[in-house]
Amino acid sequence: MVDQREETGRIVVGVDGSDSSKQAVRWAVRQAEATGGSVDAVTAWEFPQFHGALGWLPPSSSDEAALEARARQELTQTVDEAVGPRPPVEVHAEVHYGTPAGVLLKAARGASLLVVGSRGRGGFAGLLLGSVAQHCVQHAPCPVLVVRGEDG
Repeated sequence: MVDQREETGRIVVGVDGSDSSKQAVRWAVRQAEATGGSVDAVTAWEFPQFHGALGWLPPSSSDEAALEARARQELTQTVDEAVGPRPPVEVHAEVHYGTPAGVLLKAARGASLLVVGSRGRGGFAGLLLGSVAQHCVQHAPCPVLVVRGEDG
């Protein structure tokens, strides 16, 4: 049997700015309030793909700081819109470089729950479950709750 220490009450929620992720933040905060836990609101950022005549071109180092700062700003704004600037529980904002699913799975290690929206900003609005949510459901090291949108 694997000995995995669980941080009781730590809820990780994936945030991408979509309405679905705002609902996930609200749900996670309500659950943490009911259970005496805390929330880690997590977002991921990646370098956009730049292509030139010679193939892929790496961005400059100043782009990295700007992309991370933009992700942090969007995370803060999304959490504020979802639960206000002073939520009833401790909410830690975390911004990490990497793919959304990979960042969420890593952040969920030792958590009691991972909460994600059913669909993020992907282009296939008709899908019942987005690719990040699907990947998290299949690979997370803790239970996963997928919050469906109000329209779904």
